[in-house]
Amino acid sequence: MDEDTRYEAVRSRDARFDGEFFFAVETTGIYCRPSCPAVTPKRRNVRFFATAAAAQGSGFRACRRCRPDAVPGSAEWNVRADVVGRAMRLIGDGIVDREGVAGLAARLGYSARQVQRQLTAELGAGPVALARAQRAHTARVLLQTTELPITEIAFASGSASVRQFNDTIREVYASTPSELRAAAARRGGRGARRAGTPSAGIPLRLAYRGPYQAGLVFDLLEREAVPGVEDISGPVGRRTYRRALRLPYGTAIAAVQERLGGGGRQASTARRGVPAVASASAPEAVPGPPAPSAASTTHPGGRLDARLHLTDPRDLTTAVQRLRRLFDLDADPYAVDERLGADPRLAPLVAARPGLRSPGAADAEELAVRALVGPGEAERLVRRYGKALDAPRGSLTHLFPEAAVLAEAEPDGPLGALTAALADGAVRLDPGADRDEAHDALLGLPGLGARTVAVIRTRALGDPDVAPPGVDAPDSWRPWRSYASQHLRAAGESE
Repeated sequence: MDEDTRYEAVRSRDARFDGEFFFAVETTGIYCRPSCPAVTPKRRNVRFFATAAAAQGSGFRACRRCRPDAVPGSAEWNVRADVVGRAMRLIGDGIVDREGVAGLAARLGYSARQVQRQLTAELGAGPVALARAQRAHTARVLLQTTELPITEIAFASGSASVRQFNDTIREVYASTPSELRAAAARRGGRGARRAGTPSAGIPLRLAYRGPYQAGLVFDLLEREAVPGVEDISGPVGRRTYRRALRLPYGTAIAAVQERLGGGGRQASTARRGVPAVASASAPEAVPGPPAPSAASTTHPGGRLDARLHLTDPRDLTTAVQRLRRLFDLDADPYAVDERLGADPRLAPLVAARPGLRSPGAADAEELAVRALVGPGEAERLVRRYGKALDAPRGSLTHLFPEAAVLAEAEPDGPLGALTAALADGAVRLDPGADRDEAHDALLGLPGLGARTVAVIRTRALGDPDVAPPGVDAPDSWRPWRSYASQHLRAAGESE
């Protein structure tokens, strides 16, 4: 997209582009999401940025009306397999906060200087700045939804000191931490933060763009649920999915509501006749939303309401990102539906289910084991080797056993081979893993066929372009073949 096209998206307040880019207004010193409801600024006063971190690095502060830090993530990072895409997925998972830039670079197989140079050249911000923007958002959520002392929030959000924390909040939000907390209390009334007490958990709104077929995602999770680790309750349309999470600093119980907020599954897809950024003749190009037009009707998407019970608040960012991957909330349904809807075979399926998602995994290694052994055997593994939660909640009593535990306990057969490879790093499934390398390594393990490896690559690695095994998948479906698989399954045309 050129800058004139971006300005047209801003002028039409097109929410399809929220998270794909940000714009800043030089006369006010504020940056916003494209759908910001404020008066559209003059073109000569507008600057565009690929990331919120780049806008912050140029001295702009976040808009208080549109909250640009709360938009869905860019779908581009899930599509791309290059170092920038892999780096963005790792930063989102909190690697820089836990391991520093050196740890990020080591996982990518590059020097820290190379990673800094590539991210800065393409995104206008290096890994430290990108992580800082993410920490600021985490801090705002904790300030506005919990009763945690500000000092605790400073370190929980990843800041090295209280002074650094205060400076970051002032620079990003033009407010002190106390002012952010007080503003939330005024908007929500006296009980605004009581919902975030330790016993009640942290309430979250997980934003997505465009239409969202929540029912099909919850159907899948209900079929796959492993007792002790997951459960799902409530009538269809109002179900609640709950699961235990193993996180870097502790554990968590997450609960996500099926009921959609601020949008719905009935919103229409991209308009016919409005071209997508990536053409069908260049399937290798990174796709984007359809270009805006004056006649287009925008759909802002919505949110899934969730709640997190964390044993350590430092895990908030990582937990949120893992839920977003599980529910595929950073997808771009406009680009997906536009590409797949142009295919005669898929067109009626896309029209019947606009915004169909390709669910990922909250724990990649757990997903790989479950894909291999199936639900019944997974339940047995949890009962026998799962770690009991320190604070069980209802039917959620255990964490899924770690790969190293399973490799030692049951070293024989395909399960032993897979868990040993996961435990010693021969197979990497973290957000920054090279998908092709992981694919080849998995195929080299005994007992893992092409279909199982395809499931692992689609779900555990979040690859949006995995061809359905045994199905003639033309290049015109790329780079969204994983979504084509979901459409074929939903229509009963594929297992």
